Amino acid sequence: MRVAVESLTAHRIAALSAADGAADRRHRDKGKIDARTRIDMLLDSGSFTEVGMFAEHRATGFGMEESHPAGDGVVTGWGTIDGRTVFVFAHDARIRGGALGAVYARKLHQLLDLADAAGAPVVGLNDGGGARIQEGIDALAGFGGLFARNVRASGVVPQLSVVLGSCAGGAVYSPALTDFTFMVEGMANMFITGPDVVREVTGESVTQEELGGARRHAEGTGVAAFVAPDEETCFDDVRQLLSYLPSNNQEIPPEYPTSDPAERLCTQVLDIVPVDGRVPYDMRRVIADIVDDGEFLEVHEGWARNILCVLARLDGKVVGIVGNQPAVLAGVLDIAASEKAARFVRMCDAFNIPLVTLVDVPGFLPGVGQEHDAVIRRGAKLLYAYCEATVPRIQVIVRKAFGGAYIVMDSKSIGADLSYAWPTNQTAVMGAEAAANIIFRKQIAAAGDPESLRRELIDQYQDELMNPFVAARRGHVDDVIDPEQTRSVLIRSLAMLASKRANGPVRKHGNIPL
Repeated sequence: MRVAVESLTAHRIAALSAADGAADRRHRDKGKIDARTRIDMLLDSGSFTEVGMFAEHRATGFGMEESHPAGDGVVTGWGTIDGRTVFVFAHDARIRGGALGAVYARKLHQLLDLADAAGAPVVGLNDGGGARIQEGIDALAGFGGLFARNVRASGVVPQLSVVLGSCAGGAVYSPALTDFTFMVEGMANMFITGPDVVREVTGESVTQEELGGARRHAEGTGVAAFVAPDEETCFDDVRQLLSYLPSNNQEIPPEYPTSDPAERLCTQVLDIVPVDGRVPYDMRRVIADIVDDGEFLEVHEGWARNILCVLARLDGKVVGIVGNQPAVLAGVLDIAASEKAARFVRMCDAFNIPLVTLVDVPGFLPGVGQEHDAVIRRGAKLLYAYCEATVPRIQVIVRKAFGGAYIVMDSKSIGADLSYAWPTNQTAVMGAEAAANIIFRKQIAAAGDPESLRRELIDQYQDELMNPFVAARRGHVDDVIDPEQTRSVLIRSLAMLASKRANGPVRKHGNIPL
């Protein structure tokens, strides 16, 4: 037995150094960390259990039979983050560029099957070159099996993709199917076809960073939910995000005790939000004044900045907050904002995170570009997401809520459990000036002093249809509240709704506008 154990130790040592020296040097020259060190940085110290260390490919031809590195280019296993079980895989770009083959794929399949069975999150550290060309259709089938498992686990266990290098071709679809994608600046890139193919087919010249770098996907495409300047910061961000998420869809997110009193007044909001609906302000400051200790995690911070999607806590319990951002485009809804918020709403609903919606919206962004880019279909995604959500849902109208955008921002008419409004709220089909110009167009045109009459009619419209209590009188708002009491009102309301139960119709699934 001692001899066998010595042999096992020798095999483990060999497996840990499966990458050749030249590949290892190239990897480190790029400022990258090896796969197992990355896992150690991510997980609690000493918690990692590896599986599949000795797995080897069985392919022949094209030089494949000449080497059989242990692990086949991917490290898989499980460990803990803050004491909670997490499954993790890491591509080893030093072995055949981290490209996926049949055995490599089977390791990933097993890992996702285990995560599904155990009900624990999956974190993938991506740094690979797509399908292994030498293995042909077996590699493609391996990706297919991975994608199927990503979809099966979607909404069951949290799936996080961390891109730390190249992620090209079919490999990009796995991160696209997961809940959140992280990218490291200057190191990560994602694209279906790389710069060389783009240049050959279209004649366009573009660098990897311009085509699919971290900033491009964080600010332009919305593929990346988080961007970090280095790997260590990225892993810290992953750990922080997981602290807001349950291990699976049968659990609630972790609760943390707070010293921030539930009945604390929000003393800053009165000075943050101007009464004049045309004056911008930063909704982040409002959120910070409401939530525990002013702390929150913003998702997709750089993309569709006219809407905010954040995870925070109220009285120690996790809540998802969607808020219009008047500091950007006046907080108007457009295609990107609708898609960003819709995905966030559905994620919160999948993982039992109550939703609070802070409304200050002038409407949907008008324009030929928006219409031709399908704002009807794509804007409807947010409406659909709210309508199907069964978690506790509370709407707070901070200032203005006009037109269809008011409906879409989780109004009571589409299923919000409770709706509150600040005394500055104005809820109507449109702003008073536009409404008066349409309704009283003929009277204004025929008046001796059109401008004076127009101002009088605008004031009349505001008094009769836009004062803070109109919606409350008609039951569309449950209460008009003191802004300083927003925190305590939300905490009491969420405590009441904690036992909410909702049963939907019997169906396979809905047909969300895509």
